[in-house]
Amino acid sequence: MEATTKIRVLIAKPGLDGHDKGAKIVCLALRDAGFEVIYSGLHQSLDQIIQTATQEAVDVIGLSIMSGAHLPICEKLMGMMKENGLGDIRLTVGGVIPYQDIPKLESMGVAAVFPGGSSFDKITTDMNRLFE
Repeated sequence: MEATTKIRVLIAKPGLDGHDKGAKIVCLALRDAGFEVIYSGLHQSLDQIIQTATQEAVDVIGLSIMSGAHLPICEKLMGMMKENGLGDIRLTVGGVIPYQDIPKLESMGVAAVFPGGSSFDKITTDMNRLFE
């Protein structure tokens, strides 16, 4: 029998954004789809996200951002990931993401973007595709 490895996902809420209901529901949907999910909780600094991703040996960091600061947060976190040797971890982001910002996020290296209203099926399918 061949062993299958579950994709390990860290869901993180950077900054002062206090809205985490959507992030928690996405965690449950990913778990139910067979992912291993770590939820870091509210008000995480980028340093804390890097530290948790390293300690938990995750495959994906999923940011949930409702504040509108997705571009600078993702840009800074991508740089920190490279500096810390975490370039093999995929970064995804969801939340209040205007459609016109998706190409900007993708050009900086974000692997997948899930604007508000993305279905759980799309999220789980796209997350699995990152590892095909």
